[in-house]
Amino acid sequence: MTAIYFDNNATTRPDPRVVEAMLPFLGSGFGNPSSMHQRGEAAKMAVQAARAQVQALIGAERPSEIVFTSGGTESNNTAILAAIAAKPDRREIITSAVEHPAVLTTCEWLENTQGFRLHKIPVDERGRLDVAAYEAALSERVALVTFMWANNETGVVFPVAELAKMGKAHGALFHTDAVQAVGKMPIDVQATDIDMLSLSGHKLHAPQGIGALYVRRSIAFTPLLHGGRQERGRRGGTENTPGIVALGEAAELAGTHLVEEETHVRKLRDRLEQNLIARIADCFVVGDCESRLDNTCNIAFHHVEGEDAILLMDNAGLAASLGSACAAGSFEPSHVLLAMKLPDSAVRGGVRFSLSRDNTEADVDRAIEIVANVIAKLRGISADTPNEGAPDTREDAHV
Repeated sequence: MTAIYFDNNATTRPDPRVVEAMLPFLGSGFGNPSSMHQRGEAAKMAVQAARAQVQALIGAERPSEIVFTSGGTESNNTAILAAIAAKPDRREIITSAVEHPAVLTTCEWLENTQGFRLHKIPVDERGRLDVAAYEAALSERVALVTFMWANNETGVVFPVAELAKMGKAHGALFHTDAVQAVGKMPIDVQATDIDMLSLSGHKLHAPQGIGALYVRRSIAFTPLLHGGRQERGRRGGTENTPGIVALGEAAELAGTHLVEEETHVRKLRDRLEQNLIARIADCFVVGDCESRLDNTCNIAFHHVEGEDAILLMDNAGLAASLGSACAAGSFEPSHVLLAMKLPDSAVRGGVRFSLSRDNTEADVDRAIEIVANVIAKLRGISADTPNEGAPDTREDAHV
């Protein structure tokens, strides 16, 4: 088992306090929240408490605006399909070229099988959205705009509040995939024109298999899963009480750790990044260093296959990633890096390091040694070879 875990954008270690909170509902608290007896009532109260905890983390107006789901993919699919159902006279959708597959694949399915027109807004070489192209695509024909808040591969943060305001001016519904953003940066949906927001528990130290969708109370909503009256008729199926309780506890803890994300985690990320760039030749930081998640560092290594690097790093005790875990095994360059037009010599060499509050300076220092040795081995040179002429600032290290 790897000793150093730098793949937190793929999934996080469940916080022991989260596990402790959910355990009673895997044992004596097993009641169904829809049942009227005492066990059911206890489970119902726990679900209500968790709903309020998630509401508080994202700044929703009411707990009832939180719909619990199985995770980010279900939340994204539900939001997209509910939005087009709410605007039946509009047949266009706007998204970006760098969205998570849970959004892109759904939008492409609507285009290919349901006759919708899909606008994929491009990004520049730093992963920043082409806002002018977005503005040009907006019209009274657009039913939905769906942009991620933060990119899972590069950490680049989109100006979602501004984008939502622009979409709203044309009468479109606005959804954001905030799976990577929630718990890592302050969010206040009431201060924006966001209509729906997706989040996932296992990205913020809750277990896998639980998520939520924020739905502004004024929005007409069609459920994805039909069944009983759970979630006020917006998501059929017996509630996952242990998972919901875990997500609530994780949300509350995330709120208390936001300053730590902006200070401790960012300091660790910068230490890792600056040392790798200074020590290893022919590599650069992928993404916009001025607007990205504090925990995320994506470095592209010229003339290196990222898959080979990941495997060797893992063997040496460091877990990192090529990018989206959902695309792993495809053996194709990342669609995000392709959209950013990385050089051919580097597009397969992008490695994502994503840290969390669990990491330490010792983790970072050991990781620097491992990465330097792995890249040197793959290039067939000594790890002690000086990095002559290598960029030593983040600005210079950009593609």
